[in-house]
Amino acid sequence: MKTTDIFVKKPVLSFEVFPPKRTNPVETIYETLDSLRKLNPDFISVTYGAGGSENCKATTEIASRIKNEYGIESVAHLPCIGLKRDDVISLLGGFKRAGIDNILALRGDIPEGGRPDGDFEHASDLISFIKEHDEFREFNVLAACYPEGHTESENILTDIRSLKAKVDAGAGHLITQLFFDNDCFYRFRERASLAGIHVPVEAGIMPVTNKKQIERMVSLCGVSLPSKFTAMMERYEHNPEAMRDAGIAYAVDQIVDLIARGVDGIHLYTMNNPYVAAKIHEAVFRLLAA
Repeated sequence: MKTTDIFVKKPVLSFEVFPPKRTNPVETIYETLDSLRKLNPDFISVTYGAGGSENCKATTEIASRIKNEYGIESVAHLPCIGLKRDDVISLLGGFKRAGIDNILALRGDIPEGGRPDGDFEHASDLISFIKEHDEFREFNVLAACYPEGHTESENILTDIRSLKAKVDAGAGHLITQLFFDNDCFYRFRERASLAGIHVPVEAGIMPVTNKKQIERMVSLCGVSLPSKFTAMMERYEHNPEAMRDAGIAYAVDQIVDLIARGVDGIHLYTMNNPYVAAKIHEAVFRLLAA
């Protein structure tokens, strides 16, 4: 099933997980998935991350098992930075053989040593490449979007134009980067609509459970932190259990507001923590069904 078909039931709830580190066996992810499946998400996405072809094998294996054994639709991430056309053809063929229907097409992070040599400069180039090949055209392609603009974009308008290019190339479903100020999302949604972007947009929500986690996210993504969020961090940063519970409560508050204001869906960045996902699900599942 294509994720775009799920949005006849709104709002959608989905999760993101990531493969174990290469030093750990891939089987360690299945304990997490055994817990997440009980929450009945509409789909689960699986990141790619660093690690080359071996990591892609893990992504493919996990996404295939989510769909074929757990009975939950899956999405496989595919960052294109540093890839050649033949690499992408090989990867897409592997996804297809594994029964994966949905791909999150990404550029990917530029390594510290600089941009590696590859055939794809932007995610829109990857999306066009997929849609131009008859054997891969039936893949449902998702893309990322940035409520506060990508850190490398010249400005917000440039960022929206880049997003429109992804949609025009064939992306039928968008997932936002994490954010902590819902007003940023609502302004983004309005700009996207004015630009003629009318595909489903899921709000990416990350429950913050420790200060180091948010410091890394802010460094990588450049997201803004509302005063009530920073007050929460300062109040509970030295109490791990209180910080975890406060982070869950903050995420729930975001989600309640988003649902009330007609969000297409919530994509929960679980960080492979089923406890946090379960607590959030417990708080909002009746709202999702209403």
